[in-house]
Amino acid sequence: MTINYGDLQEPLNKFSTLVELLRYRASSQPESLAYIFLRDGEIEEARLTYGELDQKARAIAAHLQSLEAKGERGLLLYPPGLDFISAFFGCLYAGVVAIPAYPPRRNQNLLRLQAIIADSQARFTFTNAALFPSLKNQWAKDSELGAMQWIVTDEIDHHLREDWLEPTLEKNSLAFLQYTSGSTGTPKGVMVSHYNLLINSAFIDCVWGHDQDSVMVTWLPTFHDMGLIYGVIQPLYKGFLCYMMAPASFVERPLRWLQALSDKQATHSAAPNFAYDLCVRKIPPEKRATLDLSHWRMTLNGSEPVRAEVLKKFAEAFQVSGFKATALCPGYGLAEATLVVTAVSYDSPSYFYPVQANALEKNKIVGATETDTNVQTLVGCGWTTIDTQIVIVNPETLKPCSPEIVGEIWVSGSTIAQGYWGKPQETKETFQAYLADTGAGPFLRTGDLGFIKDGELFITGRLKEIILIRGRNNYPQDIEYTVQNSHPALRPSCGAAFTVENKGEEKLVVVQEVERTWLRKVDIDEVKRAIRKAVVQEYDLQVYAIALIRTGSLPKTSSGKIQRRGCRSKFLEGSLEILG
Repeated sequence: MTINYGDLQEPLNKFSTLVELLRYRASSQPESLAYIFLRDGEIEEARLTYGELDQKARAIAAHLQSLEAKGERGLLLYPPGLDFISAFFGCLYAGVVAIPAYPPRRNQNLLRLQAIIADSQARFTFTNAALFPSLKNQWAKDSELGAMQWIVTDEIDHHLREDWLEPTLEKNSLAFLQYTSGSTGTPKGVMVSHYNLLINSAFIDCVWGHDQDSVMVTWLPTFHDMGLIYGVIQPLYKGFLCYMMAPASFVERPLRWLQALSDKQATHSAAPNFAYDLCVRKIPPEKRATLDLSHWRMTLNGSEPVRAEVLKKFAEAFQVSGFKATALCPGYGLAEATLVVTAVSYDSPSYFYPVQANALEKNKIVGATETDTNVQTLVGCGWTTIDTQIVIVNPETLKPCSPEIVGEIWVSGSTIAQGYWGKPQETKETFQAYLADTGAGPFLRTGDLGFIKDGELFITGRLKEIILIRGRNNYPQDIEYTVQNSHPALRPSCGAAFTVENKGEEKLVVVQEVERTWLRKVDIDEVKRAIRKAVVQEYDLQVYAIALIRTGSLPKTSSGKIQRRGCRSKFLEGSLEILG
């Protein structure tokens, strides 16, 4: 299934920027509720109509215009709530390029934020009055951070809205920078334009069946592309209500998400694969029977590998609640393509494709038979969007693969972002790839591996060694560095971080050499506690398993490079020389 331009309706063909779109909503339906925030996922704490959002955005923008801020970059650091939304649109209304980011916890390392600020040359930091004191104290410890200009948006005089002047923006004007979870020292800001967002929203609207009577419930963080684009921009695009809650509200008690969907008779939502698994494991049968999920028409499963067994278990577990399996819509996307590249349309069944696992390990696709024992079931992630073209390419020869061979996914089309901010070489390498045989291009090299069957995209893995857990990417080198600095007994540059699958979920494993001088005296439990603490503090990740090994026993290449795949294989085989 391919969505054609002819299928697309307003507002794509009526507006060229999100500013025009929100101004239209504010004038045509000013009293309509746009967003409601649920404290603890249950209690209504704040609400915004389109008219109120427009007024707040104009006041923030007028303040920025008085500072001659157009074209500048601004870091958005907010706790869960609606203040972020006002600030985001305030930036757009002033022509300021927004940079959504995760606010650091108290005493948390600021290296990533420092790198983002250095890369983007951000002039402003936006926050609210509740978070400002603690952030300011943290910022004061660093001279560069301390020199940034603070904008406390909920303290801006609302009368300033009358001073706002609509900026001159075009459809290709930058809306925001989405910083990928790259290496701490070299983060990359994906340049997302107004048109990228509008065309992506138009596709999403077509395949997932929104209308003005739709109701969304989301707990996704707004600093993440899926939470921002699907949870904030999509409801604005079609003009329907969105209920929001903090990610912690869901993680602490998964029932809150489904209870809100039930209570609000919500029709749409989205979450990474782990969330559906968590609901199955944490919500008992007696609670499931009290829910009414019959209105839930579509829920995206994306942002991390989609597991067939999780989809099946969730559909079975919540059938008693009125949930329909066809509401589960796997999708594939990445920040460099704005958000969505392919998606299964609502009311369409998921495509489960059993393949021979041994062949898949060799990048070959062989359908499994009933007599095969080593079988892996892959989940189709839907079809291409609008003018999007997908080619499966051999990453070495840069030529298209035959249909039965796994290759790197290359993508072209209107949803592809403009590149990486201030990084022309990286932009050329990633966004301007050309096929070696025909010269066709430019294509976006996604770094993901997959194949196409019957027109549908299947994802098999990642070309790069990025660690993807709960919808978040982390570079193994960064985690390894943190581990090695967590305790003096650990040997620098002699560790490996990778993931293994456990019960349908990706788990983090750390293998680390111990310094020779510590071998006789090391306290294994103490070191493991130090590692777990450091990784949680820096990345908010739980370490599933830690293997401390003897000096010189980590698998490496002849040139001294760490063999993470080889290390993972030895870990799974149980052939590592583990201490203790």
